[in-house]
Amino acid sequence: MYAAFAILTLILHVIFILWVIFGALLTRGRPLYAALHIGSFAWALLVEIAPWNCPLTLAENWFEMRAGVAPYHGGFVLHYLDALVYPNVPPLLLTAVAAVVFAGNAVIYARRWRSQ
Repeated sequence: MYAAFAILTLILHVIFILWVIFGALLTRGRPLYAALHIGSFAWALLVEIAPWNCPLTLAENWFEMRAGVAPYHGGFVLHYLDALVYPNVPPLLLTAVAAVVFAGNAVIYARRWRSQ
């Protein structure tokens, strides 16, 4: 049962990351979604910059421990994306990619704001 919750938490984590990266593309004409996206993006940026753990990472680790799986240490992005998508990529490069994603989202919102 706990393993299933760990998997569900992982799926939720991936959905949240996709929302943070691509959410600006889905918010046009939806001010509530835009506010939620900006808040989500700010949270994700803080978790990446500050030495904080994401609550979803903590929940996933807790479920994995209860399921008898050795939980990972560190953040979600470094554990999964670094290990699976970007092997042997330094954390500084991941931070740079996050900055590019931030800049892209900021450009989308700035263009929308100017056109109103």
